[in-house]
Amino acid sequence: MSRSIRVGSIAAIAALAIASLSSCSAGNKAETLEIKPDNAYATVGTDLRLNNIVVITGDESSGEHTGPANVSVNISNTGTEPVELQSIVVGDGGAAAFADQKGAPLGSIVVPAGGAVLIGGEGNPSAKVASASVHVGGFVPTAFAFKNGEKVATEAAVSPNKGLYKGWGPTASPAAVPSKAAGSPSASAGAATPSGTATPSGTAAGTGAATPAGTSSPTAGSH
Repeated sequence: MSRSIRVGSIAAIAALAIASLSSCSAGNKAETLEIKPDNAYATVGTDLRLNNIVVITGDESSGEHTGPANVSVNISNTGTEPVELQSIVVGDGGAAAFADQKGAPLGSIVVPAGGAVLIGGEGNPSAKVASASVHVGGFVPTAFAFKNGEKVATEAAVSPNKGLYKGWGPTASPAAVPSKAAGSPSASAGAATPSGTATPSGTAAGTGAATPAGTSSPTAGSH
């Protein structure tokens, strides 16, 4: 191989190496890769950011779901004033009902200044939709409204009550179990009242008033 060919080959290899390195360098930039979170996110004004917006259904793995669903979202507030989340609406359904960590109803959820609030999951406030029609594994329009008048609509991911979100989905209302339990005592109490009314049969002690038949003992004496 001639010296000129060898020099040309080395130059070509060097050019390819430089090109590949430059492309790697460019590719490592977020702007080039367009890196985005796996789940939906949205910004409201300059201070509010909503991350990982997920609507969680039941235990089904795929397909259509119509019924209760929970909303999970992490809301951060970089402003100097607290902000109140007033409503979340999933699809064409009604607004979600808010509750605190202990399940007590809330009219709104406050995001403190310079802080963040995670909605959904154990130990956090919750947002429960009574009925939503969604496609598990897909996305559903979800709207958020705040007390200061700001609103934002986005597409929330729809996940089943599995994997990372196991235990985050809708479950039977805790109040339903006590009401059953409370119902059973009342039922037994109700059953007790009939037996209590059986105390009239205790008036069968009145049939002890059949002791008049015991008055037959005098006839025996007379005999």
